Order: sequence, then structure tokens, then C-alpha cells
Amino acid sequence: MAQKPVLYSYWRSSSAWRVRIALSLKSIDYEYKAVNLLTGEQSSAEYSEVNPQKSIPSLVVDGHTLAQSVAIMEYLEETHPEPALLPKDAFQRAIVRRITQLVVSDTQPIQNMRVLEHVGEKWGETEKMEWAKHWITQSFVALETLLQTTAGRFCVGDEVSMA
Repeated sequence: MAQKPVLYSYWRSSSAWRVRIALSLKSIDYEYKAVNLLTGEQSSAEYSEVNPQKSIPSLVVDGHTLAQSVAIMEYLEETHPEPALLPKDAFQRAIVRRITQLVVSDTQPIQNMRVLEHVGEKWGETEKMEWAKHWITQSFVALETLLQTTAGRFCVGDEVSMA
């Protein structure tokens, strides 16, 4: 019998939220292990063994570690296809992936704690906040414009998806 998956997560992380929502929608029972990003627990030797990237979320399934929220959700979709996180229609799946990538590639890295700490060290607190606000605003304007053409009850139509 397979072991219960273990999710390494942090309660404030939107990337981790994405995975917890997917696990919940698919009714997958899992063990939750908190990783406190504010105290630097992600950089501990113990957690570095789980995920050398030192980021969350990480999902350990049958001794294999998955990292990065989209990769984890793709795995969950392939191993637990119902309820689906991706539409059946190829064009609709591409739209879901586009929206997902807009968030995970264009928005989230800018507000990532380690990125903001580095920018703050280089340029100062005020410049850091102005820089982050500029790029996050651009991403949100693009997202809101896109959602005007794709949204129903959810980001793409009336079914919950990765987007």
C-alpha cells in the first residue's frame, strides 16, 4: 500500500495554497509539514535534503520528491484525473496554462521573499517596493485584461482549473 503523500508547505505561500487546493479538490489525503519561511527553515540542512532548491511547496510521494507548484499539480492531474484541473479541450487547456504561467512566471517571482530581500539589499527598501509594485502591477493588469475574455465563475469558464 502506498504511503500518504507529505506536503511541505507554508501557510502564507500562494504557491503552496495552489497545491493544497488541488489536493483538496481531488480528495487526496496527505500529511502536512509546515516550513516556516520567516525563520529561514527552508534553508535548514534537514529541508535542503527534501528540496535542494530550498523552496516550497514540496510533495513527497512514495519516496519521490516533487517541487514547484505547477509540476506538482500536473503530477496530481496525471495520477488522479478526476476531478480535472485541466479542461478536455486543447485550446482551453492552453488558456489555463497561459494564465497559470502568467501568475507563476511573471507575478510570483517578483514578490518572492528571497528576491525582494536581494533587491532590498542592492537598492534599498523604497526602491525595492517601487520595483516590485511596478512589475506586479503590470502582471495584474495583463491578467485582468485576459480574464475579461476567459472568465466565467472561475478564471476559465465555470469549472475550477489550475488557473
